[in-house]
Amino acid sequence: MYLSLPTLTVLIPLVSLAGLFYSASVEENFPQGCTSTASLCFYSLLLPVTIPVYVFFHLWTWMGIKLFRHN
Repeated sequence: MYLSLPTLTVLIPLVSLAGLFYSASVEENFPQGCTSTASLCFYSLLLPVTIPVYVFFHLWTWMGIKLFRHN
């Protein structure tokens, strides 16, 4: 079973947002206690930042390949 790209585009941010809300409800000192890489809170803040950066560089690479091939 493969998920389509539009489904993943909606599903991944919703899952990361749910993880962010879960960490905010569980951790006592939510923003300040997220500095340890051993905590779930750290990764729930890292995931929403990492996904747009990955998409940007993926599109940047694709655009570079398109421009290189057509010139």
